[in-house]
Amino acid sequence: MAIRVAIAGARGKMGQEAVHTVMKNENLELVAVLDYKEIGASLAETSLFPESYQVPVYLDLKKLHAETKPDVLVDLTSPESVYEHTKTALQLNIRPVVGTTGFSDEELNELAQMAKEAKLGCIIAPNFAVGAVLMMKFAEQAAKYLPDIEIIEMHHDQKLDAPSGTAMKTAHLISNQRPVHGQGHPKEKETLRGARGADYDGMRIHSVRLPGLVAHQQVLLGGEGQLLTIRHDSFNRGSFMSGVVLSIETVMEKEELIYGLEHII
Repeated sequence: MAIRVAIAGARGKMGQEAVHTVMKNENLELVAVLDYKEIGASLAETSLFPESYQVPVYLDLKKLHAETKPDVLVDLTSPESVYEHTKTALQLNIRPVVGTTGFSDEELNELAQMAKEAKLGCIIAPNFAVGAVLMMKFAEQAAKYLPDIEIIEMHHDQKLDAPSGTAMKTAHLISNQRPVHGQGHPKEKETLRGARGADYDGMRIHSVRLPGLVAHQQVLLGGEGQLLTIRHDSFNRGSFMSGVVLSIETVMEKEELIYGLEHII
């Protein structure tokens, strides 16, 4: 029996790719989409999708649930709305698969408790690209031996959060192996504020935003006389879709919140 899927954020670039992916997958059924404004009764009326995409559009998640009964909500919206969407989905017995970052630690703890009490799977993935997840895991392993690290993440100029969720997740994983310490000269001084990037336990994270980019990150690990660079590039949003499908299938089998695709591959 096909998994019934609803998508929030279907008109975004990631959302459009997810819509096509779900529609083409015989094991998944797209039953509804959630939008924040009136765009028509179905996806076909948005002019972004084929006429055959007669998938209903809803402004309210509770009404969406009552009329279409999705098993999974794939949320690809914005940091401003994703927390409420995820919380409401769990309250409605819908399993969330979230590709939007911006949760606070308090919000993640609350959602984890809700998922545990309801015995519902919930997957929050800062990055759905399998290669990006491998980059993070390799960097975590290397940090044990090369603990002086800087992260450079590069995204399109319409991205709202900085640093990216992938960069923050990478830094978090690295911190499991890297002792907290400052990097660079102890008396270094920024002549232009922000030149050294964000500080995460002494590591530095730099965010680049330019048109033409999609999602790119490199982790630089420096040692005496050597430099290790671990890099991943997503050249189009199709790179994320295998992770989206894997998450939809996996979340149906889980009864807890999982943060990061590395826990399911």
